[in-house]
Amino acid sequence: MTRRVVVTGQGCVSPLGNDIPSLWRALASGTCAIAPLAHPEAHFVKGVKTFAPIAPFDPEAHFAPRHLMQLDPVAQVAMLAARQAVAQAGLKEAPVPAHRIGVIIGSSIGGKTTDDENARRFWFGVAGDRTVTTNPMGIPRVMASSATSHVGMDLGFTGPSFATSTACSTANHAIGLAYWLVRAGIMDAAVTGGADICNTLSVLKGWESLRVLSPDLCRPFCAERRGLVLGEGAGVVVIETLDGALARGATPLAEIRGFGMTADAGDITKPSVDGTSGAITAALQDGGLAADEIDYVNAHGTGTRANDETETAALRKALGAHAEKVSISSTKSMLGHALGAAGALELIATIGALREGLVPPTVNFGTPSPECDLDYTPNEARKRPVAAALSNSFAFGGLNAVLALARFD
Repeated sequence: MTRRVVVTGQGCVSPLGNDIPSLWRALASGTCAIAPLAHPEAHFVKGVKTFAPIAPFDPEAHFAPRHLMQLDPVAQVAMLAARQAVAQAGLKEAPVPAHRIGVIIGSSIGGKTTDDENARRFWFGVAGDRTVTTNPMGIPRVMASSATSHVGMDLGFTGPSFATSTACSTANHAIGLAYWLVRAGIMDAAVTGGADICNTLSVLKGWESLRVLSPDLCRPFCAERRGLVLGEGAGVVVIETLDGALARGATPLAEIRGFGMTADAGDITKPSVDGTSGAITAALQDGGLAADEIDYVNAHGTGTRANDETETAALRKALGAHAEKVSISSTKSMLGHALGAAGALELIATIGALREGLVPPTVNFGTPSPECDLDYTPNEARKRPVAAALSNSFAFGGLNAVLALARFD
């Protein structure tokens, strides 16, 4: 018998607030966190005009000084989000053995803040001295799996634990694989999601060179779209078996119904209609869902020419005529593109839509685009019942991951 899997806890550190109620209120009201880039060396990245930074927090209020020395900011935000999710789920007090709880947290770029600091110290710390010592915790801090390890140690969970790193699909891959492992009985619960901190000079310079960034706002799916805007943060959820959640009195927030993933095996940056639509179809099939059961899609929706046109075509191919009846939105228009955290923050938005019967908007939407001709919920949230939904993530390298969810009554 297939085990049903539900979400029982959520946590976040995001550009729209560092807790779930703040994030959801902002999304529902169409608040945009994108602002002019604030970086002490912004003059070195003239091609990066805007950014969506996380809401401020004081690390020393959450971590002891000795512990803080071990933590890159990406691990800090993952731990804060995980603590929130576990507290809401009541998982630490639950009668679930620690070895049956896994931790799967993804990061696209890992500890880039530490990486930049070490490089700066090596090249510029002492003029001409290449023997200068860098941070002795540098390697543990920059590891892509650092967030997973620190979350596991912080919470004491010893089940199957690892990191994913698949660019923009990172969090969806983490959550989807955790879902499959819980459903298969490999573990009974998981703390899973994604985290990335992107406001470092090397990351900004890299994206500047790629020339896909908007000079102002993120405007997915409309004729005025000019590129993506970087964001950052962390999103973490607790998932567990439905039977286990009900037995201990936990409140299911939503049910994960299916997960699908594909690879384009084509271009490193250009998306494929076949690959992206294939992941959508795979998620529906995995969850036993028909296309006409989907009410809402949280789109990948980056605001680039190629992505938005391709995603529209993929939705039409996977959902058929029903694509005309689905409400779609890109919350990246408000949060920016948080890379490895994007899918997790978007899953949280999707759960909000399921629970509240409210579709968050695609803000900054101007003139409709002829090649993007579906309903993108422009500028204002919309009340409508949402019984089932998809959350799409499509990454550079053609790595696609889609989660299918259902409202839990």
